[in-house]
Amino acid sequence: MSRATDLLSLWRAIEQAGGIDAYVNNQLVERGFLVARRDMDTMSDRERTAYKKQLKEEAAHRRELKREAWNAYRARHIVHLGEGIYWNDQATKDPWDAPDAEERAAENELPPLDSPRDLAEALGLTISQLRWLAFHRDAATSLHYRRFTIPKRDGSERAIWAPMPTLKAAQHWILRNIAEKLPVHGAAHGFLAGRSILSNAGNHLNSKLVVKMDVKDFFPSVTFRRVKGIFRRAGYREQVATLLASICTESPREIVEQDKTTYYVALGPRCLPQGAPTSPALTNTLCLRLDRRLDGLARSLGYRYTRYADDLTFSLPRAHEGDTRLGTLLGSARRVVESEGFSVRLEKTRVARPGARQQVTGLVVNGDASPRTPRKLRRQLRAAVHNLQTGRPRADADTPQRLAGLISYLAMTDPTLAQTLRSQWNTTADRPPATEPPA
Repeated sequence: MSRATDLLSLWRAIEQAGGIDAYVNNQLVERGFLVARRDMDTMSDRERTAYKKQLKEEAAHRRELKREAWNAYRARHIVHLGEGIYWNDQATKDPWDAPDAEERAAENELPPLDSPRDLAEALGLTISQLRWLAFHRDAATSLHYRRFTIPKRDGSERAIWAPMPTLKAAQHWILRNIAEKLPVHGAAHGFLAGRSILSNAGNHLNSKLVVKMDVKDFFPSVTFRRVKGIFRRAGYREQVATLLASICTESPREIVEQDKTTYYVALGPRCLPQGAPTSPALTNTLCLRLDRRLDGLARSLGYRYTRYADDLTFSLPRAHEGDTRLGTLLGSARRVVESEGFSVRLEKTRVARPGARQQVTGLVVNGDASPRTPRKLRRQLRAAVHNLQTGRPRADADTPQRLAGLISYLAMTDPTLAQTLRSQWNTTADRPPATEPPA
């Protein structure tokens, strides 16, 4: 039998015996190691020596039996999740449990997960593997994430923490079976089936004003406690909600080298990592009340409102008559965002009037024509494909992968031009770039 099967059989025997202590005592009796206690004052020296030897043998066997029992317990229980994370193996009622928890989960068609064992089986893991994925250390020598950076538009770098395969598979299961089934507001357009940057921008055509606001540190603001609250409200009780939140969060970390050992040192509480597949869906459901409040505010002032991840967009229809009440909108929206546990990046707030280019999630929305990519991007893309056709040197940024991605991006708003460029691209993509312009 495998080690896991042995431990499972052992734990069943412990449960049948009535607990670890009862099991250990039963085994000592069955194996003839349990010593009847006697008064040593009435013993001879020889009897006392023999009696002490028996007690030592009993103690040694007791320690070994308890060690085996503890291993069996750990194979069936989480035990501990690391520094700063409360855990109790006893599935007792918790005062923060929703009174109708199971009904809530059923309404959202969520899988019934009543215990850590249920969650481990759903994820195709053992309890030990589940604990390994969820465990937290302030100073870790290894992580379940791979870190890399991508450039931002302002020239700085954005850190991406991509989960390793085992964790990524668990997060994908949570995404498909739980996170994507939780309610979101109609104003949310990011990372949702049937919605996109195009549907987001399409809500703001023909506007007198377009107001864009940016939420600061969006994912890092969603801490472990807030994520755990999402799963609690969804209908899961304390133990399962704690494990789900641990799997979906990680602390922002600094990489430190000391004594030839690499440490990943936590800089703050666990939060949603930018790079985990579960993070966008969890923020969408967390922002349900934020979206509801901002949508209500916008409607009361005559504006339209949408959100794409951390980008908040308000627009005032051109047909609106009367005061724009822009100051009221900006101030009230900021207070709503802050009261919901986020903050606005003030330096990135933008107001665009009809005379200027009005752009929403990268697409131009001036007038009543459908959203479109900026003219500059279309020109650059035509030029890059033309350079390929004529054998001219291409810019370092014009990699085949980037150009193919930009053509697919263009296809959302201008499929005819995208198809033309794609045809030209397909006939020249394999041609090596020239090192010098042709003579």
